Amino acid sequence: QNPEFGARLVTLMAALVLVLQIAMVGQRSLIVNVRLFGTQSFLLAAIAGAIAWYNHAPHIYIAAGLTLLVKAILVPVLLERLVGRIGIRHEIEPILNVPLSILISGGLTLVAYIVGASFYHPEAGTGTLGHNTLSVAISVFLIGFFMMINRRKALTQVLALLSLENGVFLAAICLTYGVPLIVEIGVFFDVLVAVMVLA
Repeated sequence: QNPEFGARLVTLMAALVLVLQIAMVGQRSLIVNVRLFGTQSFLLAAIAGAIAWYNHAPHIYIAAGLTLLVKAILVPVLLERLVGRIGIRHEIEPILNVPLSILISGGLTLVAYIVGASFYHPEAGTGTLGHNTLSVAISVFLIGFFMMINRRKALTQVLALLSLENGVFLAAICLTYGVPLIVEIGVFFDVLVAVMVLA
């Protein structure tokens, strides 16, 4: 029940979310990209669970459970089946090559941390949890948007859209301890519809 330990745990998992996002930028295998997204979503569910536990916010457990079921299990399974059906295992060359894409992702991460730092006011009682995770969330959002522009295959563009939504979810869950449940359910429904339509 130590809040400081909870903040460090959430920060560590958020950093891993960002690492997985950058790994998706440099990965051309569709199956590996899908599994990286599933792992990223699993970490988001764990972050939501940790925030619910350390901040005594039981309603966040619902968001954590939905994230685990829909984005960490159901969506990756559907996308892996789709990859098997279309028979294309690797992404064709993206618009920008992998080294340049990773360099741009690093630049976007730097921009995100500069923007996130502007929201950090320790004299007003703002904790480091919101500061660090907001920067990571903005990074994931920006890199996901860049992936949507840079990739040519519809499937990897879907993954980029879903990872972009992960950034929005991370910001909402860490800064406001969750959006209203009806909004969360609507977002998950939109995710499923997007996956099915684009598939």
